Amino acid sequence: MAKDNEMEIDIVSDQTNSTPKFSIHVLQLLKSAQMQHGLRFGDYTRYRRYCTARLRRLYKSLKFTHGRGKYTKRAIQPSMVTEVRFLHVVLYTSERAWSHAMEKRQLPDGPNARQRRYLIGRLRKAVKWATFFAELCAMKGDSRTSLEAEAYASYMKGNLLFEQDQNWDIALKSFKSARAVYEELGKYGDLENQVLCRERVEELEPSIRYCLHKIGESNLQASELLQIGEMEGPALDLFKAKLEAVMAEARSQQAASMTEFKWLGHRFPISNAKTRVSILKAQELEKDLQGPKGESIPAEKRLVIFDKIFAAYHEARSSIRNDLANAGNSENMKDDLSGLDKAIGAVLGQRTIERNQLLVSIAKSKLNKLRDDKNGRATKPEELVRLYDLLLQNTADLSDLVSSGRDRKPEEVAFAEECEIESSIFRAERCFYLAKSYSLAGKRTEAYSLYRLACSLADTALKRLQSSTTADQEVLKYLKVLYNESRSNSCIEHALGIMELEKAPEKLSEKISTMSLTAKEMKLGNYLLDKLDAYESAVCDANTRGAPRIETFPPAFEAVPRNPIVLDLAYNSIEFPALENRMKKDKKGGLLSRFWG
Repeated sequence: MAKDNEMEIDIVSDQTNSTPKFSIHVLQLLKSAQMQHGLRFGDYTRYRRYCTARLRRLYKSLKFTHGRGKYTKRAIQPSMVTEVRFLHVVLYTSERAWSHAMEKRQLPDGPNARQRRYLIGRLRKAVKWATFFAELCAMKGDSRTSLEAEAYASYMKGNLLFEQDQNWDIALKSFKSARAVYEELGKYGDLENQVLCRERVEELEPSIRYCLHKIGESNLQASELLQIGEMEGPALDLFKAKLEAVMAEARSQQAASMTEFKWLGHRFPISNAKTRVSILKAQELEKDLQGPKGESIPAEKRLVIFDKIFAAYHEARSSIRNDLANAGNSENMKDDLSGLDKAIGAVLGQRTIERNQLLVSIAKSKLNKLRDDKNGRATKPEELVRLYDLLLQNTADLSDLVSSGRDRKPEEVAFAEECEIESSIFRAERCFYLAKSYSLAGKRTEAYSLYRLACSLADTALKRLQSSTTADQEVLKYLKVLYNESRSNSCIEHALGIMELEKAPEKLSEKISTMSLTAKEMKLGNYLLDKLDAYESAVCDANTRGAPRIETFPPAFEAVPRNPIVLDLAYNSIEFPALENRMKKDKKGGLLSRFWG
């Protein structure tokens, strides 16, 4: 694996005191670079490439290159630091090594043993450069720069020990010293600097609490660790990776006791450990959504949790299908694996319906607003129609999957009936919002017909749900509201249609009275082609919606001269002369006349 061509440094203890004192806002500089070049979305590869390009520009501008063709080592010494850009070289080299380590940490299956050794080596390199940066700032920088550099070096050292799983007391001391510096710096400076220091203190807090937990001075529960891991920030990525490794280990230990998967009265054995871990991970995420705190979770975070559930179940299905391919001729094993795949597919279909229902609730909450707060566009009923199309398709797929077996249990029959009731409810809601979209478009006849159909569908679904033994009162109440709204809106559309029909002749007469075939009332000079000799704009202002006045379109009617119609009245009174005497007569003779004429 190719390493970056980094400049090896020799830390020389030169106590020369130079008059200029450089000033660097280290945290502000790094935070700006990280957010603008990849770390806003956790892209460490992009940030590492930015650091490499930044270092190349710094070397070139300082004329501190390492030879052309053959590499010649040049060491930075304190006496050489005559510009602040030398300090930037050391700082960005440390950042490049750190981002390279974090890039290896974010591999899909995690770093293997060889990659982990390389990762630790990159972190050691980052600590070495950060320590040298702190020493240079102590000699060449002002007091604030030196303090920030010390905090940065302590943070890097804590990251190295945190990743090595050793010397937790030294890691705790490093994180605490960095936190103390940022707490003190957060009391001074401008508002942006205070906010950044406060954010860094909050990002360091989970690592400190985890170090205390490993030492034994804190009794953190697993739920508290997960809650801490929901925080965002580049400083928390190592903590999240460590937490995910701990949770994966605990999940694998818990999965050892998981022997079967229960679904609608069926029990399917699970023999693959990877399948167990994936199912267990999905079930833990489902508990977060369905628990008492699930309703308090914001909608955006719930969507993220749904995505994680889908990923876990897809991993489980992938493992099951690999086992099916390797099952050989064992029919019993194939039946168990096929049944387990079907059960997980059904659960995945249920979670898909729940996610789409969450999207529907988000769209409904924004339907009555004029503009969406986030993207500034109006929410339309057509979006709800599209979501209900997806829900109808999801419900049909789930019903087909459950009804595909030969010997169905009562639980499967009841579940299929619930799917049919849900489908009828979705169909009524889709019809209602489709009618609303036609109403906004001014199509009264179509809107009235769709509202009546929605009223009928809601009434049918209401009767089916009332006959069911497991009827949800909230759904019953919602269906009654939907029925009443559909009925009232159909009456409104009917009345509006009659009013527009009554006013149609009057509006038509008004429009006809204003029409003209000569267009004499049009003033000359309003259009561009009428005033070619004047330098005036014919294009409307940017704030108005009018069309550019270049030429009238369609053009006005004009009188066009036609050729006169000629009627030949003397033709019938003329007596024409006879021409029979001039016509050639046919000669008729016998057989001999043919030879002699």
